[in-house]
Amino acid sequence: ARASCDMSTNRPALERKGPATDAETKATDFPKLKNDLILRAARGKWVERTPIWVHRQAGRYLPEYHATRNVAGDFFTLCRTPHLACEVTLQPIRRFDLDAAIIFSDILVVPQAMGLEVKMVKGFGPSLPEPLTDPEDMQRRLLAPDYIDVNEKLGYVFKAITLTRHRLEGEVPLIGFAGAPWTLMAYMVEGKGAKSYNKAKTWFYKYPKGSHELLNRITNVIVDYLVGQVLAGAQMLEIFDSWAGDLAPEIFREFSLTYLKKIASEVKSRLREMKVPPVPMTVFARGAEWAIPELQDSEYDVVSLNWTAFRAECRRASGKLSIQGNLEPSVLFADPERIRMEARKMVDELGPHRYIANLGHGMLPSMNPDHLAEFVDEVHTYSEKLIEEKKGRWLGDTLSASAHGIAKFLAITSAVLAASLAGGLAINSFRNEEKK
Repeated sequence: ARASCDMSTNRPALERKGPATDAETKATDFPKLKNDLILRAARGKWVERTPIWVHRQAGRYLPEYHATRNVAGDFFTLCRTPHLACEVTLQPIRRFDLDAAIIFSDILVVPQAMGLEVKMVKGFGPSLPEPLTDPEDMQRRLLAPDYIDVNEKLGYVFKAITLTRHRLEGEVPLIGFAGAPWTLMAYMVEGKGAKSYNKAKTWFYKYPKGSHELLNRITNVIVDYLVGQVLAGAQMLEIFDSWAGDLAPEIFREFSLTYLKKIASEVKSRLREMKVPPVPMTVFARGAEWAIPELQDSEYDVVSLNWTAFRAECRRASGKLSIQGNLEPSVLFADPERIRMEARKMVDELGPHRYIANLGHGMLPSMNPDHLAEFVDEVHTYSEKLIEEKKGRWLGDTLSASAHGIAKFLAITSAVLAASLAGGLAINSFRNEEKK
């Protein structure tokens, strides 16, 4: 297997570290973007190769992440310290030939901003010690909407985004993100990740009005948060609805899809009102790929697929939407040749155009970084080959069609001239006979 360092590009070292300088705190005068592949793919434009990035590309599978985490002391301090969040965001960009960075943060910073305590417990994951029990509890404990200022509550994320845009030096675009309303509600009611989310889903049947109020309140914070991310420098956005597949279709439509559409519509509308060009937006409703046709009338540009999705069916249903995904993450535990084979198969079925390569979920702590390098390299190499072959076939077909068209035109022209000449001779012969 080839080592990851053998597959890296000649990018600058991106070595700047430490707290932001005065210039790096300003969301202006960002370095010129050198690689816009992912932005073009998201908008359905031509690309010379398929872009690739992966969910959780900044994280626990990288030794350098653990060193930075140790400096921070705990997970949320890492998230809330802009220069450390920036450093973790840059680590996979230094190591791999990825086509995008994603800001290091967590979806549960939104419930924190709304007034709930969230802890990251080692060996357990996210924990909300006092989850919401019913709508009355929600009214008592959540901050009133008018008191949630995202610049105050989540300004550290905006600062990290601005700093990262400067320190990326224009190498790749920076993605911002948020959790979807239903997924955040699930954590806020369950208090942790769960197998079935029965407590949260019970709200839909027992407290439908209260459920809509909670989802609306979460949605409004998300919209403010995502607009703030774009103003801070994010060049693309993704909404993670991690538990979408746990909902029945009619419940998903009413209590998730409605709010997903509202987020995309309001974020882009707000940006247009502010004379800020809207950025591409991706929705990852994991396990609810059946709803892709219902996203056609939304403001999303890209739909991300879980690894269980049927690729051909999703591609046929995607319409105007670009596709992202969807390699089974466990493939990265295989040997390099199998990884490359699966990458080629994925690109054959989904790409290479209007397509962003990714995993069907995220990187796992025990994964070998070199195996991610194999995946990235194969997507780039193989998709570029496919595109070149397609261009060659197109050019050949075009020249062949042109030659055929020219030959046909000449044949028709010759026939017309011959007919005209024959007609002229016949007329002259007729006139001569009349004179006699």
